[in-house]
Amino acid sequence: MDNIAGTKSGLTWAVHLSVAFLVILWLFPTVGLFVSSFRTADQIASSGWWRSMFATEQNLVVRTAPPSEQVQQDGLYVLEGDLFEGLDAGDISQWGTSSRAIDAYQPGETAEIKDGRITVQADGTYRFESEEEFTGSRGQRVFATATTPPQFTTENYQNMLFNPSNREGMSKAFFSTLTVTIPSTIIPILIAAFAAYALAWMDFPGRALLIAAVVALLVVPLQLALIPLLKFHNAIGIGKGYLGVWFAHTGFGLPLAIYLLRNYMVGLPRDIIENAKVDGATDFQIFVKIILPLSFPALASFAIFQFLWTWNDLLVAMVFLVDATGETTVMTKQIVELLGTRGGNWEILATAAFISMAVPIAVFFAMQRYLVRGLLAGSVK
Repeated sequence: MDNIAGTKSGLTWAVHLSVAFLVILWLFPTVGLFVSSFRTADQIASSGWWRSMFATEQNLVVRTAPPSEQVQQDGLYVLEGDLFEGLDAGDISQWGTSSRAIDAYQPGETAEIKDGRITVQADGTYRFESEEEFTGSRGQRVFATATTPPQFTTENYQNMLFNPSNREGMSKAFFSTLTVTIPSTIIPILIAAFAAYALAWMDFPGRALLIAAVVALLVVPLQLALIPLLKFHNAIGIGKGYLGVWFAHTGFGLPLAIYLLRNYMVGLPRDIIENAKVDGATDFQIFVKIILPLSFPALASFAIFQFLWTWNDLLVAMVFLVDATGETTVMTKQIVELLGTRGGNWEILATAAFISMAVPIAVFFAMQRYLVRGLLAGSVK
């Protein structure tokens, strides 16, 4: 009875659960990167993004007031204050004066050190006293383990977008990536649309062989063609530059584009094409006025794939673009450079990565309604 028309198969729930699991699985990294981009460096170092809404225990390195603020009390030189002045931290659970023993003392206990005696309370207040005058320009270093509340900040984005040292590189990389991505998306769509129409609706010798060649090219590894293609570019004089990377992305994207569009165009009603020819329309008129408007879902579907692939590409850009001056550095390459120069600044890296993801996410959500329609092209009649 489960196979009777109009009833749902028991596998439907399995499919729905599988899809939900995959969506959640792919959503986790994006949400984690977004949350991390608003966290401070200390918060990122102390806990994962999934604990960002809860208080965390952190090991903080703080200092007492400098010797210039010492006062004399009962024959002693005294420094008093709050270790957490200007910081949002909770109560101290343990503390120390050496990096080798950061948990040597409990709140309220007194540590005997070379320069005197220091007592630290749970709320961060301290008293540092000595029989001899304090010298030097910096205060005593203290290692404190404290529970800190959740902290979020927009300083990461301000640093990345408005700090001149970072803004210039990211701005150049952003516009360079747009310069690479937009033509690399439009050019293969234009070429593939003409080719797909010819393979779908025009009879000519060798059409079946061309279709087979397109299918065969779908499985050719991109890495296999990089060096021969670069040598060919150098031989014809285009070398490394925007023109070369446009042609490279066009060549790598054409097989999928032609295959996808051809399958969609074959599924269009034949009566519309034949009636247009009877009315005297040329192949070009049929293509422009009938085929292209009806094929918009397939065109949009491939545009999403090609845009996402070229925007997130690093390998092709490094092979076919010269970026010695930084003028043509794409965002993926800029993030790699940040990883080298700011390897410990995870908050900056997370912010830069999410800025790079923002445009593809916007494009995907703007055109995702056409994605499934385009991918299912030609699957049913």
